[in-house]
Amino acid sequence: MFDANEVRCVADITRYRAKTEGDKTAQVFGERRTTYAELDAYANRVAQGLIAEGCRPDSRIGYIGKSSDLYFEVLYGAFKANAVMVGVNWRLAAPEIAYVLNDSRTEILFVGAEYYDVVEKVLSECPNIRKVVALDGGRSDWISFDEWRDSFPNEDPMLPSDIDDDVIQLYTSGTTGHPKGVQLTNRNYLAVFDQGMKSGWADWKESDVVLVCMPLFHVAGVNIGILGHLHGCKNVVLKDVDPALILHLIEKEGITVLFIVPAVILFLLQQPNIAEVNVSTVRQLLYGASPIAEDVLRKAQDRFKAEFVQLYGLTETTGGATHLPPDAHDPAKGKLRSCGIPNPGTEIRIVDENGKDVEAGGVGEVLIKGGSVMKGYWNRPEATVESVVDGWFHSGDAGFFDEDGYLYIHDRVKDMIVSGGENIYPAEVENALFGHPAIADAAVVGVPHDKWGEAVQAIVVLKPGESASAEDIIAFAKTRIASYKVPKDVAFIEALPRNPSGKILRRELRKPYWEGRERMIN
Repeated sequence: MFDANEVRCVADITRYRAKTEGDKTAQVFGERRTTYAELDAYANRVAQGLIAEGCRPDSRIGYIGKSSDLYFEVLYGAFKANAVMVGVNWRLAAPEIAYVLNDSRTEILFVGAEYYDVVEKVLSECPNIRKVVALDGGRSDWISFDEWRDSFPNEDPMLPSDIDDDVIQLYTSGTTGHPKGVQLTNRNYLAVFDQGMKSGWADWKESDVVLVCMPLFHVAGVNIGILGHLHGCKNVVLKDVDPALILHLIEKEGITVLFIVPAVILFLLQQPNIAEVNVSTVRQLLYGASPIAEDVLRKAQDRFKAEFVQLYGLTETTGGATHLPPDAHDPAKGKLRSCGIPNPGTEIRIVDENGKDVEAGGVGEVLIKGGSVMKGYWNRPEATVESVVDGWFHSGDAGFFDEDGYLYIHDRVKDMIVSGGENIYPAEVENALFGHPAIADAAVVGVPHDKWGEAVQAIVVLKPGESASAEDIIAFAKTRIASYKVPKDVAFIEALPRNPSGKILRRELRKPYWEGRERMIN
């Protein structure tokens, strides 16, 4: 719980917790443990450092590095300096990293050791960057983070922070063109805090131990860390998504709350020691960011006797939109494939290609309205106007409401397969394939077909020691979904390409099938 009167902007989070829980552990990273009083003091020093380096309110500072407790020291310091934290996707190629740094006009850049080389390559192309701080030290040309931070006083600058000030800027991955910077504000985060409290999925206690394991350049990873600190929990920060280490930390630290994407749930269930690990401390398992196969969800419910909550949202909605509450996870209620009901203060519509609302059961684009919808795309007024119309954010996701008001997401509109005039959504087919006993992972894409325009192509990863033919899998699918949705062919690979949030990189899977064509649609 937290006092909303004490937290009126994100910069107030560590101030409030240093006063109420000062001696309590705020975060754990490996063997390093930091109390709330220490975290607030570190944030003060970072804020003073940014101000001394010439960062004015609304200046952008960049962070490129694996997940770390130091990220949150920089983040809260940026909040107190009224600067804007730009999380840079470390999976990007050097030219893409340079684009993000230049587009955001990053002035001070904090870099983890794994990315020293790539930053060194692009630094000459980024004229706005005045200083590089080496998070892990070891550079003669860049000051180490601890030396830089500790050279400034532990004094809170207490700068005013408006509710509509930008606080975090995250870049959308995008399938074409350059990524866009999403401007998230104090108002957006206060709305997410309110959504989580009123709907119960983030009504956490000071006694909770929260696992922060998703990449911090994604909204889900950042949000779980911020929410944990907001509620005075102990955050356990993981450098990389390591299923074996996650299971170890659940036992060692007594993890009670965690957010993981469906792919990680699958990887945990595939760990050879999953049956022996004591996971009884986990009371809430949050998941989202991509569709989950019903078979995987049921197996996870059998292993983790916890409350499951699915969250649906996008970077542009600060990660907030809907939640599937624990009671709806009862298989008998038939809602396991839904992503739930709108969060308090959030409105959702389903519209057709003409912008008209569709009836329950009809598939269309998901539109979202509420306090968590972004201010806009940085330096992209045209894109902002196209995406946010009269306060409604056009998500690009295809979904429908059932008669009970539960939202179902099929896929991204652009990932829809059109075969013989029928719309087919990959997630629906993948859900059917996951029931096959030999399949460990699966993806579905549309490939060119001379007669039907597109055909359904399955790409499958088999479980170790298991075997199955394309004919076996196609026959199995015919028992679970309509014939026009059944894959026409099945390819077998060792692992599916996924981004850090667990989403399947369908474009990579489609590419070989569409070579020599002008566009990847038929």
